[in-house]
Amino acid sequence: MNWLKTPLGRLRVIGWWEGASFLALLLIAMPLKYFAGRPEFVRVVGMAHGVLFLLYVLAAIQAALAQNWNWKRTGLVLLASLLPAGPFIVDAKLLRDEQPIE
Repeated sequence: MNWLKTPLGRLRVIGWWEGASFLALLLIAMPLKYFAGRPEFVRVVGMAHGVLFLLYVLAAIQAALAQNWNWKRTGLVLLASLLPAGPFIVDAKLLRDEQPIE
């Protein structure tokens, strides 16, 4: 697992999980709560997403410091965590070709 050895790699892995948890919350847990009367799924998936969101923000700040990003790039990466599928788009457009600074 070489991805977890650099701040940029950690951000990309956490971003994938954070994005997947956000989509699961919106597309699976919320419909189950409102259409099937099963609110426990929102509690479980929502808690996991909340933890992953905080990890994503911390990983983004760590990567921004390690990679010497400007405020605009850092802001875009942080803004992505607020949008469904945002971390996937940031990974594809901003992070995929960037080389980690060690």
